[in-house]
Amino acid sequence: MLAEDVREYLAEIGCRSMDEIIGRFDLLERNPEVDHWKIKNLDLTAMLAMPEESKTNAMRCIEKQEPKIDNILDLELIRAADKALSEKQPVEISRTIRNTDRTTGAMLSGKIATLYGSAGLPDGTIKCRFTGSAGQSFGAFLAPGVELYLEGDANDYLGKGLSGGRIIVVPPAGSVFEPDKNIIIGNTVLYGATRGEIYISGVTGERFAVRNSGANAVVEGVGNHCCEYMTGGRVVVLGKTGSNFAAGMSGGIAYVFNESGNFDYYCNMGMVELSLVEELSDISELNELIDRHHMFTHSKKARMILDDPDKYIPMFIKVEPYDYKKVLQEQELEELRKKIADVEMDVEYDPKS
Repeated sequence: MLAEDVREYLAEIGCRSMDEIIGRFDLLERNPEVDHWKIKNLDLTAMLAMPEESKTNAMRCIEKQEPKIDNILDLELIRAADKALSEKQPVEISRTIRNTDRTTGAMLSGKIATLYGSAGLPDGTIKCRFTGSAGQSFGAFLAPGVELYLEGDANDYLGKGLSGGRIIVVPPAGSVFEPDKNIIIGNTVLYGATRGEIYISGVTGERFAVRNSGANAVVEGVGNHCCEYMTGGRVVVLGKTGSNFAAGMSGGIAYVFNESGNFDYYCNMGMVELSLVEELSDISELNELIDRHHMFTHSKKARMILDDPDKYIPMFIKVEPYDYKKVLQEQELEELRKKIADVEMDVEYDPKS
C-alpha cells in the first residue's frame, strides 16, 4: 500500500521512479501555510537552489561508500595473533593507538569466542602492548587469554562487557604527574563486565564499575557514582572517591583506601554497610589484589601499601551490601555443614575408629 501511494505521487509529477526525483531540488517549494514566527524569516534559497551542471554530474549517490572496518586496528591484531588463534601459541603484539580506534579487542575476542567458546584461550596467550590514546570501549567484551597493556590514556567505556580478559593502563613513559591525582581513563568503566580484571595506575572518571557483575579491578582514584548498581566482583580504590559511592550496589565487595578519613561522607549507605578489613580472608584478598596491581603497573601507591601493611591495611574500608553479606554467610555455613557431615561419615564407617 505504501509503494502504491509512492507510485501515485510520482505519477502526479510526471516521474516513473525514485531515481528520477532524488536530488531534484527544483521540485521542492516552501509551504506558504506554515507561518510560525520561528521559521517565517528563514531564507531557504541556498537549500532549494539547483547546483550548476559544471560543479557536479551526479544528483544522487552513484558510488558505494568504502567499508569502515577494512582498516581497523582489530583486523591487524587478528592477523598478528594467527598462531595464537590456530595453535594456542603465545604471541606478543605492539602497536600505537589513537582515539579513533574504538572497541579495540572486541573483534579479536569475537574470533576467539567463535573458535573456543566462552572458555577462551589460556591466560596470557595474546599480549598486546599499545602506546597512545585509546578510543571509546577499549577492551570491550575482552575474552579470556587476551591481555591489553596501554601506556597512555583511554576514553569512556573501557572494559565494557569485559568477559575474562585483562586490561592494564599506566601513564605515558616519562610523565612526571602523580597517578593517584590525575585522570587517565574516561567514564563508565567496566560497564556490565562479567569476569576478568583491570589495573589502572591513575584516576578514572565517573561511574567506575557500574553494573559490574564479576570482574576484579584496582584503580588509584574514582569520580562520582563508583560501583553503581554493581552485582558482583571486587573493586579496590587506592585513592579518593567522588560522591554517591555504591548507589544501588547489591553484590560484590569494594575496598577503599580511606586515607583522608572521610569516606563515609561520600558513600551512599542505602544498601551497603561499612567495616574495617579485619578478617584474615579479606586481608588476604586485598593484599593479593594490590600485589597484582603492583606487578602489572609498578604502582608507587601499591608499593607503599605493600611495604607497610600493618600501617596501611587498617586504613581500608570494606564496602559490602547487606543482602550479599547474608548470602555469603549462608554459603559459608552450608560448606561448614558439609565438612562436618563428611567428618561424621568418616568416623562412623572407619573400621579403625
